[in-house]
Amino acid sequence: MNKYGIGTKAVQAGYRPGNGEPRQIPIIQSTTFKYESSEEMGKLFDLEASGYFYTRLQNPTNDYVAAKIAALEGGKAAMLTSSGQAANFFALFNICECGSHIVASSSIYGGTFNLLSVTMKKMGISVSFVSPDCSEEELAAAFRENTRAVFGETIANPALTVLDIEKFARAAHAHAVPLVVDNTFPTPIHCRPIEWGADIVTHSTTKYMDGHGASLGGVIVDGGSFNWTAHAEKFPGLCTPDESYHGITYAEKFGREGAFITKCTAQLMRDFGSMQSPQNAFLLNLGLESLHVRMPRHAENGQAVAEFLSVQPEVESVSYPGLPSDPYHSLAEKYMPRGGCGVVSFCLRGGRAAAAKFMDSLQLAAIETHVADARTCCLNPAGTTHRQLTEKQLQEAGIPAGLIRYSCGLEDKEDLIADLRQALAALS
Repeated sequence: MNKYGIGTKAVQAGYRPGNGEPRQIPIIQSTTFKYESSEEMGKLFDLEASGYFYTRLQNPTNDYVAAKIAALEGGKAAMLTSSGQAANFFALFNICECGSHIVASSSIYGGTFNLLSVTMKKMGISVSFVSPDCSEEELAAAFRENTRAVFGETIANPALTVLDIEKFARAAHAHAVPLVVDNTFPTPIHCRPIEWGADIVTHSTTKYMDGHGASLGGVIVDGGSFNWTAHAEKFPGLCTPDESYHGITYAEKFGREGAFITKCTAQLMRDFGSMQSPQNAFLLNLGLESLHVRMPRHAENGQAVAEFLSVQPEVESVSYPGLPSDPYHSLAEKYMPRGGCGVVSFCLRGGRAAAAKFMDSLQLAAIETHVADARTCCLNPAGTTHRQLTEKQLQEAGIPAGLIRYSCGLEDKEDLIADLRQALAALS
């Protein structure tokens, strides 16, 4: 499928039915798979043959959909997970262990910030947060001898900062570690981080990829270019025998293009079990088939709403990389010239109280703990998704207490603006 455009890949990549086979990806709703001999199944457990034996590790429906997303991102291998949080955890824990260190952008989703700063800390993995706007020197100073990965979000949720992927990739590679990028908001339709130097890409497929708020999920995509064996001392999990899996050395047996995802499946998915259900994978694929059509509309609506809000007297500030006045506009133009996403963040004069009254006055947009699907929704991150952060951490993440995250759906932009106008009028 490499010769085809992104839209064709969204519709057809990952699954090519044979003669008389189902045209749509089939839902293989089975926990187990039958074999004629124990020897055949034994080869699967030894990773000597490809196939399926238990859906917690792999399922054909999931693999078809993962292959489509790998094609969209320009990666070599991918695996689905039960959520975006599981994807980020697996992607990092696959190369980290007790005593490891991670460098991460401070401007990331609150749940991921908590995952890194609290939960993984309990596992003996430390993290240093750096501003996405840090200099090359400040970024380099954050690395330690035990650093094993760098992490950031292409467009941060909800601060909407844009990651300078090339800058973070240069720093990661200079210190012989991979760059992991969460690409949930722009999706591969508007940005493909691997083309800019990222090594691993993750998504909460719950968002734009599904697009309908119907199914939870996540995905990890390996670009297949990072040379694990060149830095074997940093990545023993990939470069030394795994005694829990018959002494296999993943980097040796599966090479650059297969080692990361194979280990993540055979080891982490085996032990943690955060598998996406085949039914959810099927629903995800239905969303993927229209992703290339939906994303331009989301971005168009986001741009129109941001431009409207930027000139309203009740609005103190607007964050949207598509605005020429936005500090991340030049980076957005570089990495996402065709548009970013449909999420707009803005602050109202009057802080948290004004934000609450404004949201209660909206008629089209729903107050939801969700973002990035067909229906417009909004929320106050400081009181919901980032509620666990301290005031200092909120400030570091670029999230004022009165911030509103407004996710433009696929409705007519004129109707969205009319709804915003009447809600703003309710503040006076």
